[in-house]
Amino acid sequence: MARDDAPRPSFGLTYRAAGVDIDAGAELIRRIGPAAARTRRPEMLAGLGGFAALSRLPKGYTSPLLVTGTDGVGTKLRLAMDYNRHERVGQDLVAMCVNDVLVTGGEPFLFLDYFATGKLNIDQAATVIEGIAAACELAGCTLAGGETAEMPGFYEDGDYDLAGFCVGIVEESQLIAGQHLAPGHVLLALPSSGPHSNGFSLIRRILATQPGCLDEAPERLEQLLEPTALYVKTLLGVLKAGHPIHGMAHITGGGLPENLPRMFPKDAPLALSIDLSSWSWPEPFPWLAELGGVAPLEMMKTFNCGVGFVLAVPEASVEAVLAALGEAGQKPWRLGEIVAASAAPVPGTLHITAAGEGHLA
Repeated sequence: MARDDAPRPSFGLTYRAAGVDIDAGAELIRRIGPAAARTRRPEMLAGLGGFAALSRLPKGYTSPLLVTGTDGVGTKLRLAMDYNRHERVGQDLVAMCVNDVLVTGGEPFLFLDYFATGKLNIDQAATVIEGIAAACELAGCTLAGGETAEMPGFYEDGDYDLAGFCVGIVEESQLIAGQHLAPGHVLLALPSSGPHSNGFSLIRRILATQPGCLDEAPERLEQLLEPTALYVKTLLGVLKAGHPIHGMAHITGGGLPENLPRMFPKDAPLALSIDLSSWSWPEPFPWLAELGGVAPLEMMKTFNCGVGFVLAVPEASVEAVLAALGEAGQKPWRLGEIVAASAAPVPGTLHITAAGEGHLA
């Protein structure tokens, strides 16, 4: 039998006392509701806040394939948090996902986000997620839902992390998988808006060698935090106009050497020749290279160096595609060409093998 003087269990603890505020989560959903509603496509069947989003497939497809992509913003968030600049990291999250889906010719359709923090700051989280919604509008996809995780003791105060998940759709007969690529295809480049969301571990290491350099040159901070460019509407318009694009690459981590060969089918006997004189690195890339003493090839293996997206098109279609891109507001240029794997490197080029090895010739 239990003793009368035995310790009684305490029922004073709550989830809020443990560091999780359910009411704050509900308030956040209320705050971001109007922004999410602006992204809603007519195929959606359920609103924000349920366990799962429901949608019909868009009309007009004969044999639709689903395309998926996921990514985060990475350590660029550290810079955003250090300088309290949360307004535009949402576009980084969306762009890193939808641009990946786009390389197949796919139309981004649905987007989900994951926001994790130690203690939910409603204003901070709302700013971030409203930025995600704004980028979804620009990309033409629905912010179908997401997850906000409050994890006390796991993140430092004020810190958060982001992940994104995109579902796209492409007509099977129009899938771009590199099956038509051959020597002689021309590579056309679209400019990046800055480092996008790649290479920030190196950027932060470089900045650490010159403490206070961003405070002394605030324009550099703006260049580093400029959000990742969205290429979706431009390129879907070019594709829908019937222009032949046989390969596409989103230049993310690994730069040109790692990402361009991803256009090729497995074991394709191809390589790439990049004309290094075809463009000049925009800021902040020359500044970062000088400040950190980073070699040119290392720069191109880490950053996009001004090349955000690359298309492979037949020589006969180059002028028409360049014109279409220009009419859509882009500033494309002829970057290089696809060559046979056996081709010798040409002086003044970056020669990239199908295995992703880059060599300055």
